[in-house]
Amino acid sequence: MVALLTVVGIAVAVFVGFNIGGSSTGVAFGPAVGSRLIRKPTAGVLFVGFGFLGAWTVGREVIATMSSSIVPTAQFTPIASVTVLFFTGASLLISNLYGVPASTSMTAVGAIVGLGLASGTLNRALMFVIVSAWIVAPLICLCIGVIVGRYIYPYLDRYIAFTTFDLYFIQLDRSGAVPRPYINPNASVQDTVGSLSVVIIGCYMAFSAGASNAANAIAPLVGPGGSLTVNQGVLLAVGAFGLGSFTIARRTLETVGDDITELPILASLIVSLVGGTVITILSSAGIPASLAVSTTSTIIGLGWGRASRVATLTELVTPSPDRPDVAVSTGALVTSRAEDAPAGPTIGDIAREEKPAEKPDETPDVPDIGAEGPADIDERSLFDPAAAKRIVTMWVLTPSLAIVASYPVFVFLL
Repeated sequence: MVALLTVVGIAVAVFVGFNIGGSSTGVAFGPAVGSRLIRKPTAGVLFVGFGFLGAWTVGREVIATMSSSIVPTAQFTPIASVTVLFFTGASLLISNLYGVPASTSMTAVGAIVGLGLASGTLNRALMFVIVSAWIVAPLICLCIGVIVGRYIYPYLDRYIAFTTFDLYFIQLDRSGAVPRPYINPNASVQDTVGSLSVVIIGCYMAFSAGASNAANAIAPLVGPGGSLTVNQGVLLAVGAFGLGSFTIARRTLETVGDDITELPILASLIVSLVGGTVITILSSAGIPASLAVSTTSTIIGLGWGRASRVATLTELVTPSPDRPDVAVSTGALVTSRAEDAPAGPTIGDIAREEKPAEKPDETPDVPDIGAEGPADIDERSLFDPAAAKRIVTMWVLTPSLAIVASYPVFVFLL
């Protein structure tokens, strides 16, 4: 019976890792693949390589927290481990059904909390720290997004451009006996620097995803009394990531994901950099946290910050009928240039194979804060108040449901 439960546990862990690899590869390398900087197989290789690096180094701290610190390792019997992994996999299903980036990390921790409450072994002090981080981290990402969107993004948007190549950025000369790689002759120095930035930040996102998500797939199975050692668990998780990266990720690399499809490449890189950094810091401290929550919070902050440039801080604090409340909008990012200076291609434009408008010969000045922006600045809303409410509700609901649903199960099993 124990052997059968071990096999089932490993199978569920592979299922969780498979889905994580499939979704995270698209988020990390969607801009790079869409811009034809790298091919889909290359994106898979890079994601697996840097995901492994993140899981093998920083990810060990998160694995230790989830496998032995929230509840003692002895509580993870084979059937308890399978149950925790089941609820983690169920969170992926709920997220896909409702189209909301629900946190796999939060749900996995919620299931472990249910185990701790049922067994009376929950480390409440540690859970206070973890829940506090879940509240503070998205707020930090939101604030950084607002500051960047309001004060920095417009200037970056004027002078940093990204190119979508008709042919791939790296070409192969097959005229000789040995194929020789060379850079696309149409790429300027600015294109080269921008392209390298897109790929490097994609690798950084893969590192962050590996650091934060490996524990979600295998934490209940590792430890002194577990079915796997930590090293074996990391290899299993990364192998499952790779399986998802080279299969279902081929689709997510095309569609990239609803949360960033209408963002310009520049905005998506800022989101990746901020969200990835916050999660890497938390992972190094052994705190399981959600990369999806951090990146989505940054997107909301960027959109609101950019849209808020039409009003001064005083006017935002004391709105008047002439200055209505500022709506959160990715349109505020897409239309950040003046009408005669269209923004660069968005991720969605790339996926739909639409061509961006031509850039003007002269770059216009950035409007001062408080000046009127483009007329359509809020027309293309992605995160309106109702959508933001739905997203936050799901962030709170999924781990709460995991606790409520897993507790009676563990009471019965224990």
